[in-house]
Amino acid sequence: MALFVVLSVFSGLREFSLSFSNDFDPDLKVNPISGKSFTISPEQETQIKNINGIASFSKIIEERVLFSFNGKQQVSCLKGVDQNFSKVNKASAKLFNGQWLKPNTYQCVVGYGISEKLSLGLFDFNNPFEVYAPRPGKGNLSINPEEAFKSSDLIPVGIYAISEELDSKYVFADLSLVQELLEYKPSQISGIELRTKPNSNQAEIISQIQKTLNNKVEVKTRAELNATLYKMLNTENIAIYLIFTLVIIMILFAFSGAIIMMVLDKRDNLKTLYYLGTEPKKLKNIFLFQGTLLCAIGGIIGLLLGSIVVLLQLKFQLIMITQSLAYPVVFSLKNIGIVFGTIMFLGFLASLIASSRASKSVFD
Repeated sequence: MALFVVLSVFSGLREFSLSFSNDFDPDLKVNPISGKSFTISPEQETQIKNINGIASFSKIIEERVLFSFNGKQQVSCLKGVDQNFSKVNKASAKLFNGQWLKPNTYQCVVGYGISEKLSLGLFDFNNPFEVYAPRPGKGNLSINPEEAFKSSDLIPVGIYAISEELDSKYVFADLSLVQELLEYKPSQISGIELRTKPNSNQAEIISQIQKTLNNKVEVKTRAELNATLYKMLNTENIAIYLIFTLVIIMILFAFSGAIIMMVLDKRDNLKTLYYLGTEPKKLKNIFLFQGTLLCAIGGIIGLLLGSIVVLLQLKFQLIMITQSLAYPVVFSLKNIGIVFGTIMFLGFLASLIASSRASKSVFD
């Protein structure tokens, strides 16, 4: 019961932690192998659109720039997006205030953390929201800011709120505006974000995208984009599982002792069965079956009680983290299989070791 409840809780925490990246990161993301950008032709766009398994895709540009508003400055990432971005990314549905930007305008959407640091409001035409991007080149030694940086004024029309980290990372603007600011060509971008269809073959999609773009790009899945987070969550789950498995092993020592005491208590009966012709192996199987049956019954009762606890938390939100956020849990058949399999395997080993005493007691 305890093992199942804890695994359900950590599964809930895992899904809760990944929900932020799932809302923000695409299913697949294309990045250049070398450099900051690559070019894509209309023909290549059509080929990518026709790849089986791709639901939609969006061209993007990401670059770290300097933002300035009313005397305050902040270095963050400017992300240029096209009109298909809302079909790939859920950031447009996570607006805290305002609206999503319109294409071919100077509008932008900022993160809640950035707006808080800069004391930035929406539709403030008295104080310009300025962005400064370094001019491209092999090195600019000029001390004149107008020569070293290219600037533009943006109009904040929305504020998004996803997580503390993401809210302080991005400012979204129109793709053509960012291309002009960074002096990119119309066909020059820094990445492509894709949403795939359910049950699609991502490996095949990645192979076709790389072939279409002449193997000059790398394609990463959502798990690869958040490799550190996934590794941390998987390590936590394994550690908790091993800790509680160790507790179960310690309990099974007492379980083995109980079977051994039962064997010693029934020594005379075992000798009687032996003299009547029962083989020692069958005497051993009696206690092996009894121990395995006890583990199965105990495991089923524990899983039923654990399932009731998890379902009650899902239904009635008995334990809360905050006033509006219940402690996350997930009822998973996978966890049931893991717990029951662990109990039966360890219980069988404990019963096997303890029942070996039955054959020895006959000859003592």
